[in-house]
Amino acid sequence: MTKTKKLVLYAMLSALAYVAMLVIHIPVSFLTIDPKDTVIVIAGFIMGPLASLIISVVVSLVEMITVSNTGVIGFVMNTLSSAAFCCTAALIYKKRHSIKGAVVALAAAVLAQTVVMLLWDWLMVPLYMEHATREMVVGMLMPLFLPFNLLKGGINMALALLLYKPMTSALRRAGLVPRSEHKGKINIYLVIFAVVLLAVCVILALILAGIL
Repeated sequence: MTKTKKLVLYAMLSALAYVAMLVIHIPVSFLTIDPKDTVIVIAGFIMGPLASLIISVVVSLVEMITVSNTGVIGFVMNTLSSAAFCCTAALIYKKRHSIKGAVVALAAAVLAQTVVMLLWDWLMVPLYMEHATREMVVGMLMPLFLPFNLLKGGINMALALLLYKPMTSALRRAGLVPRSEHKGKINIYLVIFAVVLLAVCVILALILAGIL
């Protein structure tokens, strides 16, 4: 892949991740579930974990400048969250380049993101959330932060499994990604698993948000 194509991919996928965050989101208390990590992790599957890290930083920076009101702390939080999920998945998938490897990679990414963000919330929420004490944050870890991060990760995992092949196929047709020597068929069991996972996570997220 040439440097020009890489730059185009970085720009295109960063813009797509930003738009996904802007257009599709589920507010849960003062937190938000959005699908930007789906795009970022697919970028990592295509170009490696470094691509996920770079796009995580770029999208979080643009988000801070344009729509976020949490400043630098929010920027760091968003970068850590996306990088924990996407870089973990991309690193494992790079070593286990298969359907099973993708599922394992994404499942590990959900756990990595959840652990990282629970630590971050415990450390940092009292510093930027007015009137929030350490004891209040500890009280929110299990009923709010834990399910929020698991559901956010589950939604992005399911979407990544569903959208990876269509996105890579479109990028190959555009000449931005090299042609694959292996023309794998759609795995119907994987699709069913991803659809069920997505439906369950979305319903639970809507319940957590008080919408259902």
